[in-house]
Amino acid sequence: MTTKISPPRGRPRRFDPDEAVATAQRLFHEKGYDAVSVADLTKALGINPPSFYAAFGSKAGLYARILDRYAVTGAIPLKRILATDRPLAEALAEVLEEAARCYALDATATGCMVLEGTRCNDAEARDAAQGFHIAAQNLIRNAIAERYPQEADRLVDFVCTTMAGLSASARHGQGLDRLLATARLAGKVLAQVLPAS
Repeated sequence: MTTKISPPRGRPRRFDPDEAVATAQRLFHEKGYDAVSVADLTKALGINPPSFYAAFGSKAGLYARILDRYAVTGAIPLKRILATDRPLAEALAEVLEEAARCYALDATATGCMVLEGTRCNDAEARDAAQGFHIAAQNLIRNAIAERYPQEADRLVDFVCTTMAGLSASARHGQGLDRLLATARLAGKVLAQVLPAS
């Protein structure tokens, strides 16, 4: 007589919140905040709605965690670029070129996740994105104000408006070559406005 032995069942895969945040970040970046539903998220993460709410509180709560992750893994390294002794126009031009590269890096997840998030319909998520956007603006403004205090407001507006345009253009399918051409043209404007120092 032979005894049939069933293979041992494996333990269910353990939910990894960090991995879930990375997966959800990709989904939000590809589709935009408003186009992603809780059902989309639970399907992508392989969890049920009660587990989703227990882990993240809400869709906006998950988005806030994603923005924290994006600031470390996908955002333009403003502090590093602006903390140099070279002429300010060069540093700001690098910010714009880096923006063009970041926004076009992944053909399925174009644009800036923060800038795109500032236009979403959910007030809580929009406020979270706006907080990151304001922090970035302040970093740029402070870097300008250290050397050219009277130019800070108009130049931060110029740089941030250019970045928003680059993000929107990337979202509409503009490729890296065209985005970089725009960033470099804006860099030439900055070089004319700001004397070398």
